[in-house]
Amino acid sequence: MTMWVFGYGSLLWNPGFKPREQVIATLPGYHRSFCMRSIHHRGTDEKPGLVLALDEAEGAHCTGVALSVHEPEEAQVLEYLRERELISSAYVEKVLPLALSDGRKVEAVTYVIDAEHDQYCGGMPLEEQAQMIAHAVGGRGPNTEYLYNTTSHLRELGLEDEDLEWLAQRVRQIVG
Repeated sequence: MTMWVFGYGSLLWNPGFKPREQVIATLPGYHRSFCMRSIHHRGTDEKPGLVLALDEAEGAHCTGVALSVHEPEEAQVLEYLRERELISSAYVEKVLPLALSDGRKVEAVTYVIDAEHDQYCGGMPLEEQAQMIAHAVGGRGPNTEYLYNTTSHLRELGLEDEDLEWLAQRVRQIVG
């Protein structure tokens, strides 16, 4: 079995490994949302930023990319992803079914939000999200960079996200 990873946020533009194959994919039951306070990578405890997470919701779906991993690199990639994504245990690692755009069905390592974790902030109004993103900086750089890169890569893939597009425009207004 080939190991697949589902990318919906920073894994789109910075997977941290060279995928063997990249295919547009849809994950049922979850939607992409800035519902996780970032206190490490894109913010701090004092001034948290926001990062995307998959928030479970009935009838929802998220379209992103499925990234296949070269077999000899699977253990190394999984170790890397766990170190990167599970830094605060706000994400939960799951293996979930994806529908690939070419008709294949695969299961992929996927990082979803733990709605019980204290970093979870689902349902936050877009204006409040924009204000947080505009002013936060963490260990991996400004929160604005995360938003702009993700929005840009989604657009390049033909996967525009209305909320992210609105946020990118509003954050640009805020930061001048």
